[in-house]
Amino acid sequence: MMLKFYMTPGSCSTGIHILLEELELLFEVTILNLPAGDHRQPCYLVINPKGTIPALMLPDGHVLTEFQAIAFWLARAYPKSGLLPDDPLKAAMVIELMDYVVGTVHGQGYTRIFTTEAYLPPGLSGAEQDRWVSAIKDRGQEIVEQAFKVIEARLPDEGYVAGPRLTLADAALFYVFFWADRIGLSMPERCAALYQRIRARPVARHVLMEEGYR
Repeated sequence: MMLKFYMTPGSCSTGIHILLEELELLFEVTILNLPAGDHRQPCYLVINPKGTIPALMLPDGHVLTEFQAIAFWLARAYPKSGLLPDDPLKAAMVIELMDYVVGTVHGQGYTRIFTTEAYLPPGLSGAEQDRWVSAIKDRGQEIVEQAFKVIEARLPDEGYVAGPRLTLADAALFYVFFWADRIGLSMPERCAALYQRIRARPVARHVLMEEGYR
């Protein structure tokens, strides 16, 4: 039994997709259409009761969910990959940055931009709802832009987050940078340069093509 990967093209699962391909692993893909509600169907909730993506079913049947958990397992299961540095401090810094990307940039910023309705209080009138929607999206963009400034200060002028090898944090950064590129959010200089370096990797190009992007 091979790995089974549950994903949505162009989502946070793209970062995990890149890691799987970088490791040259064999895996079976199930694509979930989030707008259509595939993640809420009983057949998927049996696999992942959270109804979230990504999810990775291991050969022994265990299912991992959450970007950070899946990424950490891949790094520990394949330690020679260098996805997580051997040095404890560098490894902790990679995990710290990955968590900041997923928890703050994505979890607090982009959710306000992409799933604005989740932040709306009930009972709003049309005009009032429009004002709320605008304010929530503006706040989401502000969170992302402020976070990019924090990340910019952490990035080197060349290479990747922790040196010359791609790490878990780079994979997480890639998907939030990809979103910024898609919706026209500006990125600081080092963030934009890192995005282009990752995007130029053959694996990243292959993943984007597979997921329907150029």
